[in-house]
Amino acid sequence: MASPSSFLRSLSASPTPPSLFSFDISRTRLATKLASAPRFTCQAGQTGFFTRLGRLIKEKTKSDVEKLFSGFSKTRDNLAVIDELLLYWNLADTDRVLDELEEALLVSDFGPRITMKIVESLRDDILAGKLKSGSEIKDALKRSVLDLLTKKGSKTELQLGFRKPAVVMIVGVNGGGKTTSLGKLAYKLKKEGAKILIAAGDTFRAAASDQLEIWAERTGCEIVVAEREKAKASSVLSQAVKRGKEEGFDIVLCDTSGRLHTNYSLMEELIACKKAVGKVISGAPNEILLVLDGTTGLNMLPQAREFNEVVGISGLILTKLDGSARGGCVVSVVDELSIPVKFVGVGEGVEDLQPFDAEAFVNAIFS
Repeated sequence: MASPSSFLRSLSASPTPPSLFSFDISRTRLATKLASAPRFTCQAGQTGFFTRLGRLIKEKTKSDVEKLFSGFSKTRDNLAVIDELLLYWNLADTDRVLDELEEALLVSDFGPRITMKIVESLRDDILAGKLKSGSEIKDALKRSVLDLLTKKGSKTELQLGFRKPAVVMIVGVNGGGKTTSLGKLAYKLKKEGAKILIAAGDTFRAAASDQLEIWAERTGCEIVVAEREKAKASSVLSQAVKRGKEEGFDIVLCDTSGRLHTNYSLMEELIACKKAVGKVISGAPNEILLVLDGTTGLNMLPQAREFNEVVGISGLILTKLDGSARGGCVVSVVDELSIPVKFVGVGEGVEDLQPFDAEAFVNAIFS
């Protein structure tokens, strides 16, 4: 092996120093090097693994803006009338334009309270002379929506703590896309290097375990299922978390039985599930994510309130938004509950569960 001094002499003798040692390397070339770096991988003792995993997923979201943009096409079409209203806006038309803008927001399920708040703020700024053109009004509208999302729902990244395994419980009503969302989340996390264990805690629906086993095979994840019929969901989740702890898994994703928010006996079972995993790992679960069907619009709010009161929801997954023109419900649910949206479903594909990015969302619905 060459000595350090001979290595340095060879560098100084070289007519063009290697680019690695060049201090004037351009940002473009640096970005290229970073983009071609090896994929993020997980090691059992890696410090700050979950922090980096969350950051990486967030960064990849920004590169998938096109998916988010196309996923909200129906809501965007609903709100396209705003561009027409503001194109030839003048001060004399303020009341008429704002009335029609209000109607467009309500049709897209922004909700009466938020809509009134946004419209009255715009009216005040127009009359105060702060907004003098249609483009300025639209920019102010987008800022208002973005402020609502970032002030009340800022923690959009998964909060997985610092100990392994992190435990994530997925809850929701029947038919909302809960099991499918779990499968897509497992795929996304596994793809970024995490070692995932799936817990089939939906012991009420006969096909639920079969559906999850298909997802486990599809994503290359391992799974824990009930060993007997009519097993308690809490025992399945407890068994899975114990295995996750003993075998060095990074994340345990726990499915639960779908239930109506008005079925109090089943809602009580969620409390038992939460306590069961907490006994295995203190502080678990790290996240309790509520899956809500985006096509129900503002009707999702009572569900969210009830689930939040029973188990304490830490984040939301809004599904089926690509088939709905009611994307404004995203803003409503964050404003009403101060619970962040973590993921949105914008398509049927395995890649179409997208980490929520407030700025990208606002740009997608107000193009």
